[in-house]
Amino acid sequence: MRLLYCITIFIFSSVAFATESAIKNNWLSLLEAPKSYVFEKSLTLLKRYEFKTLDIEVYRQANGIGTFQTLYIAFPKNLKKRTPAVVVPYYNPEQMLGFFPDSLKQADSPNIAIMRHLAERGFIVATAETYHLTYIKSNKHRKDFSRWNDAGRSLMKDYPQWSGMGKLVFDTQLIIDILQADNRVDAENIGIAGHSLGGKIAFYVGCIDTRIKVILASDFGIEWKQSNWHDIWYWGEKLEKIKADGLNHTQLLDIANAKPFVFLAGKYDNNDSLKILNRSKSYSKFPDRLLFINHAKGHRPPFDVLEQGYHFLEKHLCKK
Repeated sequence: MRLLYCITIFIFSSVAFATESAIKNNWLSLLEAPKSYVFEKSLTLLKRYEFKTLDIEVYRQANGIGTFQTLYIAFPKNLKKRTPAVVVPYYNPEQMLGFFPDSLKQADSPNIAIMRHLAERGFIVATAETYHLTYIKSNKHRKDFSRWNDAGRSLMKDYPQWSGMGKLVFDTQLIIDILQADNRVDAENIGIAGHSLGGKIAFYVGCIDTRIKVILASDFGIEWKQSNWHDIWYWGEKLEKIKADGLNHTQLLDIANAKPFVFLAGKYDNNDSLKILNRSKSYSKFPDRLLFINHAKGHRPPFDVLEQGYHFLEKHLCKK
């Protein structure tokens, strides 16, 4: 009888493992770059800036076949040892800095300058342009949102098997590559933090990339119906098949395997988002690794809420 019980448990465990493995492989295959997307990796230093509270290096990084992204790395002052780093994905670097380094002109949303905040708190921080600014040449203004449609359509024409979400993940992982290779960075302690579109990228990259040790994501719409996941620059027409195949974001949390995660809800995310988090089997064993804050004050988090997220990053990246 005991033998039969053990065999039954073994079979159920094996099936569960096989199912989890298949789900993980499905997600990774959806995101990975096509095999034909091969190019020579390069990184060129363009400028250095020194400011009162941080220093900045600007690079030109190859991110595709004949394409390049502008990469910013911010450093705390008086850096003397290998230091934890945070990747901060967003539309463009100046928004995450809160200002334009060349002119010192204030950016549109200085209160969500996550890159500057974290550099001033002692982290090395990196960000880069997203592919709506890099994939195709355009005469449209950087703020013209139709660039997203243009870039998404062009990407799908060139690589119909890929996705905009996959491209966003790919370009962000290129930033991690640079941080890992920089001897000023504590390569064992790299986190990721993002708001809105940046929150989507932070969530995906943080869940699937083992080099990332902690995730901060703000109001990105974790449930399919909470955000514009169907737009061509994210999943486009593939979203319906993704949903039909039973794939969901709780599974990404399971893939992350209880990686420390602080989630800031405000508008598109709300208390319903917490239900998705609670479905993850991983965090039930490690509740201290999951922090959910619903400030309910609109899309952009107030600074005191961001600070709670920064404390979470410090707790998990700056262990003594």
